[in-house]
Amino acid sequence: MSENKFSGTVDDIKGKVQDAAGGLTGDTSTQIRGKANQVRGQAEGILGDAAELIREQPLTAALVIFGVAYLAGRLRLL
Repeated sequence: MSENKFSGTVDDIKGKVQDAAGGLTGDTSTQIRGKANQVRGQAEGILGDAAELIREQPLTAALVIFGVAYLAGRLRLL
């Protein structure tokens, strides 16, 4: 497990606990911080997955990046 993936899992769990605690106490700011930590944790997990893919299968990763860039160009997103 990569460092990003581990850190993301920790942040996700921390966010879930904060969200639940905020819900029990009625503290919406704690719930919002919890949800933000969950999103950050999930994003770090995705980054960790991408890093593992690039390390393990660089050709596949390059093809995926090329495909996404091509589609973004065709849709004029970039």
